[in-house]
Amino acid sequence: QYFGIRHEGAAAFAASGYAKLTGKPAACFAIAGPGATNLLTGLWDAKVDRVPILALTGQVNTQVLGPGAFQEVPLDKAFEAVAAWSQTVLRRKNGTELMALALKHAIIKRDVGHLIFPDEVQTMPAVKKPTPRPRDGRIAPPQISPPAADLDKAINMIEQAKRPGIIVGNGARPFAQEIIALAEKLDAPIITTFKAKGSVPDSHPLACGVLGRSGTPIASATMVRSDLLLVLGASFSNHTSISKKRPIIQVDFDRMMLGKFHEVTLPLWGEIGTTLQTMTKRVTPQSRPDRRDYVARLWRNWRTDKQKRADKPSPSGRIANAAIFQIMSDITPADAVIAVDVGNNAYSFGMYFESKQQHVLMSGYLGSIGFAFPAAMGAWAAAPQRKIIAVAGDGGFGQYLAEFTTAVKYSMNITLVLLNNCEIAKISREQRGGNFHVWQTSLHNPNFAQFAQNCGGLGIRVEKIEALRPALEQAFAHDGPSLVEIISAADQL
Repeated sequence: QYFGIRHEGAAAFAASGYAKLTGKPAACFAIAGPGATNLLTGLWDAKVDRVPILALTGQVNTQVLGPGAFQEVPLDKAFEAVAAWSQTVLRRKNGTELMALALKHAIIKRDVGHLIFPDEVQTMPAVKKPTPRPRDGRIAPPQISPPAADLDKAINMIEQAKRPGIIVGNGARPFAQEIIALAEKLDAPIITTFKAKGSVPDSHPLACGVLGRSGTPIASATMVRSDLLLVLGASFSNHTSISKKRPIIQVDFDRMMLGKFHEVTLPLWGEIGTTLQTMTKRVTPQSRPDRRDYVARLWRNWRTDKQKRADKPSPSGRIANAAIFQIMSDITPADAVIAVDVGNNAYSFGMYFESKQQHVLMSGYLGSIGFAFPAAMGAWAAAPQRKIIAVAGDGGFGQYLAEFTTAVKYSMNITLVLLNNCEIAKISREQRGGNFHVWQTSLHNPNFAQFAQNCGGLGIRVEKIEALRPALEQAFAHDGPSLVEIISAADQL
């Protein structure tokens, strides 16, 4: 499949979104010079969030390369830091092998593979019968188990714990069934990082929601009360703040991630799904009704608090974020894919949206504003049968708003939930928090709903909370691109 996207940066974010949903690489390509350099932000997003992506870039003719030809950029140097593997294709016969190696590096290292095609190579006739480069025999299965002695020690630590807790990172997202099976056998609460939001439905009696700055008091209180933490596929970012004061068993397939920032009690090197299956078979079943009761009580308190925040009038008269995500929690399909941007909208989504196990995509470690809508396009390309939703603020959508016309062109069934507060509100909040004057954070916006209509999509503007539920229901049911512009409060999360 090929999709022509207006901005190369959006193309890279779309490929990143595709990979974050599927675990498989998509390709983004661009011309030499500015087209290639425009890819870099999206490629960095994929790299630091550890997903495979393939970048294909042009280059000026090698006969004029060097003195400074039109659109000449030393792309080998420009891509050196972002690409795990980068090569220039200079003759057609080795093109298939170079492509195979680029993909192998992207898949195995979960990183960026990059190929450069000078102008004269692009117009060469293709090899009529290229040598096949099958995946079989080139990529080994990843299902490896931890060393037996380390696994024995882990089982013993789990058996001895009175209040074990499980922390799920994005690297463990594909193994939700295995996580739930182990948690239910141990009666161990499940906490997720923000990137792993949705891995376990919040309705599960052991689910505690998100830990960290974008999270719930349920998750943080449960972690503090635990006497052992089983951490699965998490990176220990400062945004999440996993406690160092508890015994930790960390499981990851990447040895570099084990104890990366500080020592852990027991690092287990192995594929997470395989390791969990072994643990579940070996551990003794436990019944800890007090743990379930504790989690249920915390949820009741948090939902009461959320309702108060949703009902609290904003001084500006605009709609509270808590109310927006309360309604969105009720009506979003369980199999939806939700791409979330950066800023107050993301913090509020992390805290207030209650997941039914929707797949959530975000620019995790890079934290790049503008991610959500292009990533939603990539998600749609991967799973057009699912409901695709982007959540963004006016600042984030403004980065790539022309891509709404791309969504219309290809009839992409994407709904953008746009929180418009006419402000880069996260920066305003940080300025106030540092006792600085709020400076240059206001935005002059169009009527985004009318913009969507002008592009050929559905646009709905919501100024009162009473109109929000029917607007979202209409947009979610619409066949094609839709945008719900919500006049939201900037003065409260």
